Amino acid sequence: MAQEMRELQHDLLVLIGRRFNLIEDYLNFGTVCKSWHSAATKNNFNSELPRVPWLMLPEEEEDKRDSCCRKFFSLYNDMILKKRIPKARGKRCLESMGWLITVGKDEGEASLLHPFSGVQFELPHQNTTKDFDEHETGYPFTFFRKAVLSASPFYTSDFVLMVIEGGIRFLSFWRPGDLRWTRVSWDRSDHTPFVDVVYFNGRFYAVDYSGRVLVCDVAGPEPTKKSHIIAQLPFGPRDRLDHLYIVESLGSLFIVVRDGVQISQVKDDCDRMRIPLTYIVGENEEELRDGEELRYGTKQFRVFKVDLAAAGKVTETRELGERAFFLGANASLSVQTSQFPGIKPNHIYFTDDFFESYLGFVEGGGLDMGVFNLADGSIQMHYEGVSLSRVCPPTWVTPTLC
Repeated sequence: MAQEMRELQHDLLVLIGRRFNLIEDYLNFGTVCKSWHSAATKNNFNSELPRVPWLMLPEEEEDKRDSCCRKFFSLYNDMILKKRIPKARGKRCLESMGWLITVGKDEGEASLLHPFSGVQFELPHQNTTKDFDEHETGYPFTFFRKAVLSASPFYTSDFVLMVIEGGIRFLSFWRPGDLRWTRVSWDRSDHTPFVDVVYFNGRFYAVDYSGRVLVCDVAGPEPTKKSHIIAQLPFGPRDRLDHLYIVESLGSLFIVVRDGVQISQVKDDCDRMRIPLTYIVGENEEELRDGEELRYGTKQFRVFKVDLAAAGKVTETRELGERAFFLGANASLSVQTSQFPGIKPNHIYFTDDFFESYLGFVEGGGLDMGVFNLADGSIQMHYEGVSLSRVCPPTWVTPTLC
């Protein structure tokens, strides 16, 4: 009878657990006691449901007792989850589909790591990219600029990892079993550095700093390894585009332009965000004039919809409907806000991912974060704390169960 009661209780707990939609609630459910924890397994949770990203904070170097620990901040309930991730210690982390693409600070070795299970795939070293010696970056951990998966390795072994790499920022990809990175060819002489890439409808779409949108198909058994232009943002060659992102949302592509991430010398009365950090003066830099100081910080975002059915027609919009974008060192993501209490529709949640600026400061990056209201242009904070790093500032990570 006692055994039957225990089995009945477990079955009831499983039924309760399966009613949760938010992973934060499910994790809390599993912390109540041992019997509840035993029912809170991956198989008893609908892992196919969409997720809202958590903000992964940098390592806390002052805590020498547990320097492998990372904190994750949930926007839904302000919950802080601590997780030991020793394989990510001291490394820069990019993100896609809940997986971290980690890059070593000094040696530049790379891996594909699931932070909550510890499952890891070793990736080819960056020196296996084409003409590596000609395209090295100043720091090994900045060689890979963005990384995007075509599918989660938990569900299939037939996936592709696309990266933006090198000082000139080419597209290269890796598939399980490959011993080196394969460069996506570009048959034009006017190469402009790529800045973001997304996987959509079986193809990878990328945007470069001139506002061109390109597509390439490398996911099939015989990848073309070539890209071609499908759209162009309405900017001229002399227009300065600080930073760009490409996002898929409800079957459409969007290009987001972010202004204000470049370091500049400004007057004290400038309305740009003031960054109270210690600037590293370079050998060839001029002294600041009286009344000027160095600042950087996001001023605004502009959003453009790409109509693939109308020959790549581009239209600016200030309306995302019930969607919110999450931008940063993660694979750019769109979520349906009605499924996530506390997430604001028609807003852009962003982190400090422009390392060309934050590497200019002793403390690193992490202050240029916030939530941008696309309707009125206002910016608010999504995380009230200060969390800085030169190697891996806060970034979005979509939580997935192991």
